[in-house]
Amino acid sequence: MAHDHHHQHTDTHTHPHAHTDIDWAEMAPHLESQAELFAPLYEHALGWLGKEVTEPGLIVDVGSGPGVVSCLFAEAFPGARVLAVDGSEPLLDRATARAERLGVGDRFGVLAGELPGVLDRLDYPADLLWAGHSLHHLGDQRAALTAFGERLAPGGTLAILEGGLPSRFLPRDLGIGRAGLQARLDALQEEWFAQMRTDLPGAVAEAEDWPALLGSAGLKYARSRSFLIDLPAPASDRARAYVTEILSRLRDTVGEGLDADDRTTLDRLLDPADPASVHRRSDVFVLGARTVHTAVRPV
Repeated sequence: MAHDHHHQHTDTHTHPHAHTDIDWAEMAPHLESQAELFAPLYEHALGWLGKEVTEPGLIVDVGSGPGVVSCLFAEAFPGARVLAVDGSEPLLDRATARAERLGVGDRFGVLAGELPGVLDRLDYPADLLWAGHSLHHLGDQRAALTAFGERLAPGGTLAILEGGLPSRFLPRDLGIGRAGLQARLDALQEEWFAQMRTDLPGAVAEAEDWPALLGSAGLKYARSRSFLIDLPAPASDRARAYVTEILSRLRDTVGEGLDADDRTTLDRLLDPADPASVHRRSDVFVLGARTVHTAVRPV
Protein backbone atom coordinates (compact mmCIF):
# COMPACT_ATOMS: atom_id res chain seq x y z
CA MET A 1 0.00 0.00 0.00
CA ALA A 2 1.17 3.47 -0.78
CA HIS A 3 0.41 6.88 0.53
CA ASP A 4 -2.03 9.21 -0.80
CA HIS A 5 -2.05 7.83 -2.09
CA HIS A 6 -3.51 5.11 -4.28
CA HIS A 7 -2.23 6.94 -0.78
CA GLN A 8 -2.71 8.49 -1.40
CA HIS A 9 -2.76 9.69 -1.78
CA THR A 10 -4.43 12.07 -1.52
CA ASP A 11 -7.88 13.28 -1.72
CA THR A 12 -10.46 11.91 0.58
CA HIS A 13 -11.72 9.29 -1.83
CA THR A 14 -10.79 11.33 -4.91
CA HIS A 15 -8.43 8.86 -6.49
CA PRO A 16 -8.91 5.17 -7.15
CA HIS A 17 -7.76 2.61 -4.61
CA ALA A 18 -7.62 -0.44 -6.86
CA HIS A 19 -5.96 -3.36 -5.16
CA THR A 20 -5.02 -5.66 -8.00
CA ASP A 21 -3.01 -5.55 -11.21
CA ILE A 22 -1.27 -2.30 -10.31
CA ASP A 23 2.21 -1.68 -11.67
CA TRP A 24 3.62 0.22 -8.71
CA ALA A 25 6.93 0.90 -10.44
CA GLU A 26 4.98 2.65 -13.19
CA MET A 27 2.80 4.50 -10.67
CA ALA A 28 5.73 5.62 -8.52
CA PRO A 29 6.54 8.94 -10.27
CA HIS A 30 2.89 9.99 -9.98
CA LEU A 31 2.74 8.99 -6.31
CA GLU A 32 5.93 10.91 -5.58
CA SER A 33 4.82 14.05 -7.41
CA GLN A 34 1.45 13.95 -5.69
CA ALA A 35 2.97 13.61 -2.21
CA GLU A 36 5.50 16.36 -2.97
CA LEU A 37 2.67 18.68 -4.01
CA PHE A 38 1.03 18.07 -0.63
CA ALA A 39 4.30 18.48 1.30
CA PRO A 40 3.21 21.77 2.94
CA LEU A 41 0.20 20.01 4.45
CA TYR A 42 2.31 17.09 5.69
CA GLU A 43 4.89 19.46 7.15
CA HIS A 44 2.19 21.25 9.15
CA ALA A 45 0.86 17.91 10.38
CA LEU A 46 4.34 16.75 11.39
CA GLY A 47 4.94 20.04 13.18
CA TRP A 48 1.79 19.39 15.22
CA LEU A 49 2.85 15.82 15.91
CA GLY A 50 6.24 17.09 17.03
CA LYS A 51 4.53 18.90 19.89
CA GLU A 52 2.74 15.69 20.87
CA VAL A 53 5.65 13.27 20.38
CA THR A 54 8.97 14.44 21.73
CA GLU A 55 12.23 12.78 20.71
CA PRO A 56 10.87 9.51 19.28
CA GLY A 57 13.46 6.78 18.80
CA LEU A 58 11.62 4.80 16.12
CA ILE A 59 9.00 6.12 13.68
CA VAL A 60 7.17 3.56 11.54
CA ASP A 61 5.37 4.73 8.39
CA VAL A 62 2.87 2.02 7.43
CA GLY A 63 1.77 2.11 3.81
CA SER A 64 4.68 4.39 3.00
CA GLY A 65 4.68 4.13 -0.77
CA PRO A 66 7.77 5.74 -2.33
CA GLY A 67 8.77 7.35 0.95
CA VAL A 68 8.08 11.05 0.45
CA VAL A 69 6.36 11.38 3.82
CA SER A 70 8.77 8.91 5.46
CA CYS A 71 11.63 11.22 4.51
CA LEU A 72 9.74 14.24 5.82
CA PHE A 73 9.55 12.40 9.14
CA ALA A 74 13.30 11.80 9.04
CA GLU A 75 13.89 15.51 8.46
CA ALA A 76 11.37 16.66 11.08
CA PHE A 77 12.71 14.27 13.76
CA PRO A 78 16.50 14.28 13.32
CA GLY A 79 17.06 12.01 16.32
CA ALA A 80 14.74 9.25 15.10
CA ARG A 81 15.20 6.15 13.01
CA VAL A 82 12.45 5.88 10.35
CA LEU A 83 11.14 2.60 8.99
CA ALA A 84 9.04 2.67 5.80
CA VAL A 85 6.65 -0.29 5.53
CA ASP A 86 4.82 -1.17 2.33
CA GLY A 87 3.66 -4.15 0.29
CA SER A 88 5.48 -2.96 -2.84
CA GLU A 89 9.21 -3.57 -3.02
CA PRO A 90 9.65 -1.27 -6.08
CA LEU A 91 8.18 1.60 -4.09
CA LEU A 92 10.40 0.80 -1.11
CA ASP A 93 13.43 0.81 -3.42
CA ARG A 94 12.51 4.36 -4.38
CA ALA A 95 12.03 5.25 -0.71
CA THR A 96 15.55 4.02 0.07
CA ALA A 97 17.01 5.96 -2.86
CA ARG A 98 15.17 9.08 -1.78
CA ALA A 99 16.47 8.80 1.79
CA GLU A 100 20.03 8.42 0.51
CA ARG A 101 19.60 11.40 -1.81
CA LEU A 102 18.34 13.57 1.06
CA GLY A 103 21.13 12.53 3.40
CA VAL A 104 19.02 10.59 5.91
CA GLY A 105 19.84 7.09 4.65
CA ASP A 106 21.94 6.23 7.72
CA ARG A 107 18.80 6.15 9.90
CA PHE A 108 16.27 5.00 7.34
CA GLY A 109 15.11 1.43 6.75
CA VAL A 110 12.39 -0.41 4.86
CA LEU A 111 10.21 -3.45 5.52
CA ALA A 112 8.23 -5.18 2.75
CA GLY A 113 5.05 -7.11 3.46
CA GLU A 114 1.30 -6.90 3.82
CA LEU A 115 -0.34 -5.00 6.64
CA PRO A 116 -0.95 -5.50 9.43
CA GLY A 117 0.86 -8.86 9.70
CA VAL A 118 4.22 -7.52 8.50
CA LEU A 119 4.44 -5.46 11.69
CA ASP A 120 5.08 -8.70 13.60
CA ARG A 121 8.59 -8.47 12.11
CA LEU A 122 9.45 -5.18 13.83
CA ASP A 123 12.57 -5.54 15.96
CA TYR A 124 11.48 -2.80 18.36
CA PRO A 125 8.19 -1.16 19.29
CA ALA A 126 7.46 2.19 17.67
CA ASP A 127 7.38 5.49 19.50
CA LEU A 128 5.30 6.90 16.62
CA LEU A 129 3.38 4.84 14.09
CA TRP A 130 1.92 6.77 11.15
CA ALA A 131 -0.72 5.38 8.79
CA GLY A 132 -1.41 7.87 6.01
CA HIS A 133 -4.46 6.83 3.97
CA SER A 134 -3.45 3.18 4.35
CA LEU A 135 -5.95 2.02 6.96
CA HIS A 136 -8.97 2.18 4.63
CA HIS A 137 -7.27 -0.38 2.37
CA LEU A 138 -7.65 -3.01 5.13
CA GLY A 139 -10.91 -4.93 5.41
CA ASP A 140 -11.11 -4.99 9.23
CA GLN A 141 -10.04 -1.52 10.26
CA ARG A 142 -10.79 -2.06 13.95
CA ALA A 143 -8.56 -5.16 14.05
CA ALA A 144 -5.85 -3.29 12.13
CA LEU A 145 -5.90 -0.42 14.62
CA THR A 146 -5.53 -2.93 17.46
CA ALA A 147 -2.56 -4.50 15.66
CA PHE A 148 -1.03 -1.06 15.11
CA GLY A 149 -1.50 -0.19 18.77
CA GLU A 150 0.16 -3.41 19.89
CA ARG A 151 3.31 -2.39 18.00
CA LEU A 152 3.66 0.82 19.99
CA ALA A 153 6.02 1.28 22.92
CA PRO A 154 4.28 2.25 26.18
CA GLY A 155 3.52 5.94 25.80
CA GLY A 156 3.90 5.67 22.01
CA THR A 157 1.56 7.47 19.63
CA LEU A 158 -0.52 6.12 16.75
CA ALA A 159 -1.38 8.75 14.12
CA ILE A 160 -3.75 7.97 11.27
CA LEU A 161 -4.55 10.23 8.33
CA GLU A 162 -8.15 9.52 7.35
CA GLY A 163 -11.00 11.78 6.36
CA GLY A 164 -11.07 15.51 5.83
CA LEU A 165 -12.75 17.22 2.89
CA PRO A 166 -12.73 16.43 -0.84
CA SER A 167 -10.46 18.78 -2.70
CA ARG A 168 -11.68 21.45 -5.07
CA PHE A 169 -9.83 22.37 -8.23
CA LEU A 170 -12.21 24.63 -10.15
CA PRO A 171 -14.96 27.21 -9.59
CA ARG A 172 -18.50 25.91 -9.10
CA ASP A 173 -19.47 27.46 -12.44
CA LEU A 174 -16.86 26.57 -15.03
CA GLY A 175 -18.31 28.63 -17.82
CA ILE A 176 -18.98 25.38 -19.69
CA GLY A 177 -21.59 22.74 -18.94
CA ARG A 178 -23.79 22.65 -15.84
CA ALA A 179 -22.46 24.20 -12.64
CA GLY A 180 -21.47 21.92 -9.76
CA LEU A 181 -19.59 19.19 -11.67
CA GLN A 182 -17.13 18.46 -8.87
CA ALA A 183 -19.92 17.96 -6.34
CA ARG A 184 -21.51 15.37 -8.62
CA LEU A 185 -18.15 13.65 -9.08
CA ASP A 186 -17.77 13.59 -5.29
CA ALA A 187 -21.11 11.84 -4.90
CA LEU A 188 -20.18 9.17 -7.44
CA GLN A 189 -16.78 8.69 -5.84
CA GLU A 190 -18.37 8.19 -2.42
CA GLU A 191 -20.44 5.36 -3.90
CA TRP A 192 -17.33 3.90 -5.55
CA PHE A 193 -15.37 4.09 -2.30
CA ALA A 194 -18.15 2.37 -0.35
CA GLN A 195 -18.17 -0.47 -2.89
CA MET A 196 -14.38 -0.70 -2.75
CA ARG A 197 -14.57 -1.11 1.01
CA THR A 198 -17.30 -3.75 0.70
CA ASP A 199 -15.21 -5.75 -1.77
CA LEU A 200 -12.08 -5.90 0.40
CA PRO A 201 -11.17 -9.32 1.85
CA GLY A 202 -12.57 -9.64 5.35
CA ALA A 203 -14.42 -6.34 5.06
CA VAL A 204 -16.15 -5.19 8.23
CA ALA A 205 -18.51 -2.21 8.14
CA GLU A 206 -17.58 0.44 10.69
CA ALA A 207 -18.84 3.90 11.51
CA GLU A 208 -15.87 6.14 10.77
CA ASP A 209 -15.67 7.48 14.31
CA TRP A 210 -11.88 7.36 14.42
CA PRO A 211 -11.42 8.52 18.04
CA ALA A 212 -13.88 5.83 19.19
CA LEU A 213 -12.11 3.19 17.09
CA LEU A 214 -8.76 4.23 18.53
CA GLY A 215 -10.26 3.88 21.99
CA SER A 216 -11.55 0.40 21.16
CA ALA A 217 -7.96 -0.52 20.27
CA GLY A 218 -6.95 0.18 23.86
CA LEU A 219 -5.45 3.61 23.18
CA LYS A 220 -6.03 6.77 25.20
CA TYR A 221 -6.12 10.54 24.80
CA ALA A 222 -7.54 10.59 21.27
CA ARG A 223 -7.18 13.90 19.45
CA SER A 224 -7.97 15.08 15.94
CA ARG A 225 -6.83 18.01 13.86
CA SER A 226 -7.29 18.97 10.23
CA PHE A 227 -4.71 20.54 7.95
CA LEU A 228 -5.27 22.62 4.83
CA ILE A 229 -3.73 22.40 1.39
CA ASP A 230 -4.25 25.76 -0.31
CA LEU A 231 -2.55 26.24 -3.68
CA PRO A 232 -4.36 29.19 -5.25
CA ALA A 233 -4.82 29.97 -8.92
CA PRO A 234 -3.01 30.25 -11.21
CA ALA A 235 -1.87 26.68 -10.63
CA SER A 236 1.74 25.56 -11.01
CA ASP A 237 2.61 22.97 -13.63
CA ARG A 238 2.81 20.31 -10.89
CA ALA A 239 -0.61 21.28 -9.53
CA ARG A 240 -2.11 21.19 -13.03
CA ALA A 241 -0.61 17.75 -13.60
CA TYR A 242 -2.15 16.57 -10.32
CA VAL A 243 -5.58 17.95 -11.20
CA THR A 244 -5.36 16.37 -14.65
CA GLU A 245 -4.42 13.00 -13.14
CA ILE A 246 -7.26 13.08 -10.61
CA LEU A 247 -9.90 14.09 -13.16
CA SER A 248 -8.63 11.48 -15.64
CA ARG A 249 -8.91 8.75 -13.03
CA LEU A 250 -12.38 9.90 -12.05
CA ARG A 251 -13.45 9.76 -15.68
CA ASP A 252 -12.12 6.20 -15.90
CA THR A 253 -13.61 4.97 -12.61
CA VAL A 254 -16.93 6.80 -12.20
CA GLY A 255 -17.42 8.66 -15.49
CA GLU A 256 -20.15 6.31 -16.67
CA GLY A 257 -22.29 7.52 -13.76
CA LEU A 258 -22.33 11.05 -15.16
CA ASP A 259 -24.95 12.21 -17.62
CA ALA A 260 -23.91 12.90 -21.22
CA ASP A 261 -23.54 16.65 -20.70
CA ASP A 262 -21.26 16.18 -17.68
CA ARG A 263 -19.15 13.63 -19.54
CA THR A 264 -18.75 16.14 -22.37
CA THR A 265 -17.68 18.81 -19.88
CA LEU A 266 -15.19 16.46 -18.26
CA ASP A 267 -13.75 15.52 -21.65
CA ARG A 268 -13.32 19.20 -22.49
CA LEU A 269 -11.55 19.81 -19.18
CA LEU A 270 -9.11 17.03 -20.06
CA ASP A 271 -8.51 17.99 -23.72
CA PRO A 272 -5.19 19.90 -23.92
CA ALA A 273 -6.32 21.53 -27.16
CA ASP A 274 -9.45 23.03 -25.58
CA PRO A 275 -9.06 26.57 -24.17
CA ALA A 276 -11.43 25.55 -21.36
CA SER A 277 -9.21 22.60 -20.29
CA VAL A 278 -7.38 22.41 -16.97
CA HIS A 279 -4.19 22.50 -19.03
CA ARG A 280 -4.90 26.05 -20.17
CA ARG A 281 -7.44 27.81 -17.98
CA SER A 282 -6.25 30.37 -15.42
CA ASP A 283 -8.64 29.49 -12.58
CA VAL A 284 -7.27 26.03 -11.64
CA PHE A 285 -6.36 25.69 -7.95
CA VAL A 286 -6.00 22.99 -5.28
CA LEU A 287 -7.88 23.41 -2.00
CA GLY A 288 -8.61 20.64 0.47
CA ALA A 289 -8.30 19.42 4.04
CA ARG A 290 -6.89 16.25 5.60
CA THR A 291 -7.54 15.07 9.15
CA VAL A 292 -5.04 13.41 11.48
CA HIS A 293 -6.28 11.39 14.47
CA THR A 294 -3.89 10.44 17.26
CA ALA A 295 -4.01 8.33 20.40
CA VAL A 296 -1.46 7.00 22.90
CA ARG A 297 -0.69 3.53 24.20
CA PRO A 298 -1.01 3.65 28.00
CA VAL A 299 2.21 3.40 29.98
